[in-house]
Amino acid sequence: MSAPLLLEARGLSKRFGGVLALDRLDLAVAPNEILGLIGPNGSGKTTFFNVATGIYGADGGTVHFSGAEITRASPQAIYHAGISRTFQRSRLSLPLSIFDNIMIGNHKRLSQGLWFNLMRRAAFKREFEAAYGAARALVEVFEPVAGLPMIDRRRIEICRALVSQPKLLLLDEPSAGMTHEETTELMDDILQVRARNRDLTIIIVEHEMGVIERITDRCVVLNFGRKIADGPYRNVAADRQVQEAYLGVE
Repeated sequence: MSAPLLLEARGLSKRFGGVLALDRLDLAVAPNEILGLIGPNGSGKTTFFNVATGIYGADGGTVHFSGAEITRASPQAIYHAGISRTFQRSRLSLPLSIFDNIMIGNHKRLSQGLWFNLMRRAAFKREFEAAYGAARALVEVFEPVAGLPMIDRRRIEICRALVSQPKLLLLDEPSAGMTHEETTELMDDILQVRARNRDLTIIIVEHEMGVIERITDRCVVLNFGRKIADGPYRNVAADRQVQEAYLGVE
């Protein structure tokens, strides 16, 4: 009997006008794996993230997470279910401090009711101190500096996504805008976090093939919204169809 899947998309479709961004996509993610999602620009990678997290509604197909269907769930409900993500472009609140930006990602773990916050002060204090400790521990792992170059902005965004203790972390081109050396440092950070939490599952969209080869257990390659390859990096990189669509053929 096969192990249960953490995330499964079946026949997933998304259309923008005359453009079919996802074309009956089937994609499965096992618990605890690091999956690389690769493909040329416009192949549907970010669209898949947006549909899976409720930002876009699917035009067809289903998405299941931890055994429950989330196809039409709100982004808030999906976040509370245990999926967190980063975005291609930095979405930090620049007027706030590094620590405050990270704490924004912790609201899932804090009680939000006015009665609780006003009347149960001791319980509120315990919750806040636990959340504070989790955020502080992440800051210590990533050690961002005050100057906020791109690598440190990415670190803060990843900390903000991790502080809610998700089951599934979606990373959308975390190395965008960084040098090769910075990319290597950030992947070291991600692997360090992964080593501390073996229950964390990661899907990473990335154009830097060295990153995909280094940190993923398996790769799925998309082209025109369809899956064209699925397997270990060395296998998909050798696939002629993948080479023609994305990696280039000499």
